[in-house]
Amino acid sequence: MRIGELADRTGVSTRALRYYEEQHLLASERSRSGQRTYPEIAVDRVRLIQQLYAAGLASRSIVELLPCVVTGVASPELLDRLAAQRERIDGQINDLIDTRERLDQILHAAAESARRPCAPM
Repeated sequence: MRIGELADRTGVSTRALRYYEEQHLLASERSRSGQRTYPEIAVDRVRLIQQLYAAGLASRSIVELLPCVVTGVASPELLDRLAAQRERIDGQINDLIDTRERLDQILHAAAESARRPCAPM
């Protein structure tokens, strides 16, 4: 499939797909006219790349991880880095939960204040 079709099917811009190629996350072949063509499996690969980016992984980490996804084999160093990444994400989740709880307290206090009648002047 051509780059535009891959972009349409994955919801990723053609610019992003070119970037993935520059970062060695995705490979294409060239037609005789020089257009990029991708195999069907590229759809799943782009979706996986998007999920890994959404999880906060950098291109460099994704490049190292993708072969492990294909072979099912990961080095101890990669596993350590992924575990550290997971801990970072857990920290972000905890920070967001704390922020939400503080916001809930503010909302509760504001709602209580709004229910009280105003004192006459």
